[in-house]
Amino acid sequence: MIDTTIDKAESRPADRLTPILFAVAIFTSASLVFVVQPMVTKLVLPMLGGSPSVWNTSMVFFQTALLAGYAYAHAVQRVKSIKAQVGIHLALLTAAALFLPLHINGWLGDPNPSAPIGWLLATLALSVGAPFAVLSATAPLLQAWYARVRAGYPDGKNPYVLYAASNLGSFLALLSYPILIEPLATLSGQRWGWSGGYVAFMLMVVLLAFVVWSRRMDASTEPAPLAKSPAMSWREKGILVLLAAAPSSLMLGVTTHLSTDVASAPFLWVIPLALYLLTFVIAFQNKPWIPLPITLAVQAAVGAVCVLIVAFRSANWAMAFSIHLVAFFFTALMCHQLLAARRPAPDRLTEFYLLMSLGGVVGGAFTALLAPVIFNMVWEYPLVLVLVGLARPWGKGRLNGQYIGALVAAAAVALTPVLLSIWLNANDGPRATFYQYFPLGMGQLAMIMLIPAAICAFLVRDRALVFTAILLMITGSAQWIARGYDWSYSERSFFGVMRVANVPDARMGGDVHVLMHGTTLHGAQARNEINECAPTLYYNVATPIGQSALMVQNRGPSRIGVVGQGSGAMAAYKRGVDRMTFFEIDPMVDRLSRDPKWFTFISKCAEGPIDTVLGDARLTLAKQLVGSYDLLIIDAFSSDAVPTHLLTAEAIQGYLRLLKPNGVVLLHLSNRNLDITMPAIAAAQSLNAPVLHQIYGETNSLPEMAEASTEAIVLSPTEAGLADFRRDPRWRAVEPTQVRPWTDDYVNLFGSLYRSMFPTPEMDAIRLASRPTQPPAQRDPHPAP
Repeated sequence: MIDTTIDKAESRPADRLTPILFAVAIFTSASLVFVVQPMVTKLVLPMLGGSPSVWNTSMVFFQTALLAGYAYAHAVQRVKSIKAQVGIHLALLTAAALFLPLHINGWLGDPNPSAPIGWLLATLALSVGAPFAVLSATAPLLQAWYARVRAGYPDGKNPYVLYAASNLGSFLALLSYPILIEPLATLSGQRWGWSGGYVAFMLMVVLLAFVVWSRRMDASTEPAPLAKSPAMSWREKGILVLLAAAPSSLMLGVTTHLSTDVASAPFLWVIPLALYLLTFVIAFQNKPWIPLPITLAVQAAVGAVCVLIVAFRSANWAMAFSIHLVAFFFTALMCHQLLAARRPAPDRLTEFYLLMSLGGVVGGAFTALLAPVIFNMVWEYPLVLVLVGLARPWGKGRLNGQYIGALVAAAAVALTPVLLSIWLNANDGPRATFYQYFPLGMGQLAMIMLIPAAICAFLVRDRALVFTAILLMITGSAQWIARGYDWSYSERSFFGVMRVANVPDARMGGDVHVLMHGTTLHGAQARNEINECAPTLYYNVATPIGQSALMVQNRGPSRIGVVGQGSGAMAAYKRGVDRMTFFEIDPMVDRLSRDPKWFTFISKCAEGPIDTVLGDARLTLAKQLVGSYDLLIIDAFSSDAVPTHLLTAEAIQGYLRLLKPNGVVLLHLSNRNLDITMPAIAAAQSLNAPVLHQIYGETNSLPEMAEASTEAIVLSPTEAGLADFRRDPRWRAVEPTQVRPWTDDYVNLFGSLYRSMFPTPEMDAIRLASRPTQPPAQRDPHPAP
């Protein structure tokens, strides 16, 4: 029998317009789907304190909505008529448009900080769930339609190529958000722009249907359904789900590392997600830019190094995170290339995407929802880095001497630093000698000692079980060292992992308890009675925070509010005549700081009771009495991440509203990675509020935990409020800045990162002028009123 379909295809001129139209439509829908994710998350972020977990939880929602969209695309394939499918899809696109313009509705009220996940998922579903799910179904639907209308053409046999166009659109949209959209457009403009893009896409689908229908090969009949291929086995389905789950989990793990120590911001969220999408582009190409054998080799090398360093906090943040990103990219690429190699025939295209989407939800839900409940530390990230080694080639035959030797050598190498740490912990003399000759500490030494084990892993990379076993040994050893030397207690919540470390310091009278979140110290307290109530680190009496408390208290009985409770160190300033209130979003922090086992600033050092108001500070401060505070200290950080909504012009205006006429607001602006000082100064100047700036540099004359370098500004509703600050030479006036102030509608963290990396002459002048030449002597934290 002659295949008339092929004959017709060969007899007709090449149809280049139809593939282009499909590619453009898929590209556009993917762009809208992925540009909305950082946009919507940025809209909801201020309601949950700027926590990095907001992005991870939002990603689970988006992955679930994507799964719903793919399920709909798979179900609608039961309708045999493409005309009917197009009609159904257009009807749903129109119905979802009723949720526009894009916004976060307030139907559920303010979030409960004790149970934020349910509120966040429900709010996202009610706000953007419908348009997102319907849009996300477009890519698999259009690919399925393409396979049918192009059944007589060679390109119709591989509609999966269009998936590369889809992910390319997603990739470019994500990159454009922090580089172009966020710096150039307000949130209001972004919301309306996206809503307009959604309507334009609906018109594009109508045009596509009309053009394709008029240009199909056989104009007399409906395109026939594709021939059915054999069903996939449950084992095959399970493998597809797991191969999709691992990169999804690792993407959120890497994102948490980024956003915790820099900022919870779109320009950091999109880096791992963009790399994740780029791996799809490469994996589903006809001729991948990076062949699978090269992917496997590179993944083995960087994967082994990554599990080695993941337990430790490196002083070189840029180098460490570059390793994390490269390891994530090649691990995700390996999994997605293995997925692409297992793709079924075109008639099962929507089922394949449904399984792949299910894997994304499984991986994301494990990392964002399940892991925080079952783990007290971020164990899920190194765990998945290790287990993904099982996706590598397993090899054939029995293990020879080379593999067994590598396994034994790696075990010996991994065990050595563990035994060394146990011995040092049990012997004070050798421990003192060790730190004399190895000032970098046991963590850095352990990383060096574990390098031969990583080399062993690379040598056995073609044996998945042996490779994974060595990675497991490296991870166990590194986590043991980090656990023994970094912290004594750990607890985890939606807002992060808080650790309490015990740091012996003879100059502070013995043990010192330190509260840590990521790489940032949130308070330290000496445990001996002599130094127990001395405020330390950023809260030392010599720092700008300490200075402001003492200066305001010298005026008389004071009403003090502190945003960010930490270890409760500010409670050491509380006198019997004062009132002090902490504003804290994380109930876990309040519980830790009030537990005498760890810290006693609140329970013992403060003179009189101290209140804590739980919830996001912008929401809870709005309920406070106007004109009632003498001093407000804004010191809310998650590790080094900046809750930007607390530094906008509207936020600062709200703080000033709560002050008495001569009251003072102090903004703590110390940050290693971002310039947040210039936008804060610009916001204060836009409100015509008097503002002073100071950079305090710690000295070597005090114990390490006694003080910390601090940058801050103070402002007041009136000049009288800063009169005594102006008489103090440590506080300096600043010139008007050209930096654009942050507002609730505009925040540019990418610009802050750039200014931090490449300081402007204006910044250098302000910092030089604001740095005191000589720090003052320590003073009594409880001066007489």
